Amino acid sequence: MNIIDSIILGIIQGLTEFLPVSSSGHLELGKAILGDNSVPQESLLFTVILHFATALSTIVIFRKDIIDIIKGLFKPGINEDQRFAGKIIISMIPAVIVGLFFEEQLEQLFGGNIMLVGCMLLVTAALLFLADKAKNTQKKVGFKDALIIGISQAIAMLPGISRSGATISTSVLLGNDKTKAARFSFLMVVPLIIGKIAKDLLGGDLSFESQNITALGAGFVAAFVSGLFACTWMIALVKKSKLSYFAIYCVIVGLLAIGFSLLN
Repeated sequence: MNIIDSIILGIIQGLTEFLPVSSSGHLELGKAILGDNSVPQESLLFTVILHFATALSTIVIFRKDIIDIIKGLFKPGINEDQRFAGKIIISMIPAVIVGLFFEEQLEQLFGGNIMLVGCMLLVTAALLFLADKAKNTQKKVGFKDALIIGISQAIAMLPGISRSGATISTSVLLGNDKTKAARFSFLMVVPLIIGKIAKDLLGGDLSFESQNITALGAGFVAAFVSGLFACTWMIALVKKSKLSYFAIYCVIVGLLAIGFSLLN
């Protein structure tokens, strides 16, 4: 993979990580269009690096919230920040289970399975259509909600299922406030991605070939910068209930992906 391709894929990742259109699905489509012939493990490595970049952009956007949560953890007694952190931990459980016990099977899905991506984009579209019709409330995400949203996040590990789309839609359909749902959705993935990177680095699962470092770095920077923009934009869009536009987009891209798969 050359630097230009890496930058293009980085921008795709940064924009689509926060917009509810499936970053992993768009990366697989982008790789197919650009002619990337990486084996599944190498393809997943690039995907993990780009996800780490967008996790950092999330930290930058929500830095005040994260600092407040960390401070709250050290305050005596049970407070709102400690409860929020507990909900984040609960939401991580399903994805951790999938990552620990089905990692090899998951890797095989990141090798240009365009038909799967197309079908899952249609599922994402259905979720977004439903969520856009939900009434706005002031309800906060509860502990039971956190587990259900976590299950959605685990399912969204499939390429083509939007993580932000699935988690925000699930949260809204559970009756939670849209802005609070978006905040919870973006923050819940940060420890998962950082934990995944740490696990793979310590376990030696991520091998960085010298000739790929520059391309990986270029993709990382592109994903980080575009992620800063997309995260801010998405928060504003969720407040205005504009998810149906993304649902239409997912239907179009999903059908194109299915058509592309059938013709190749």
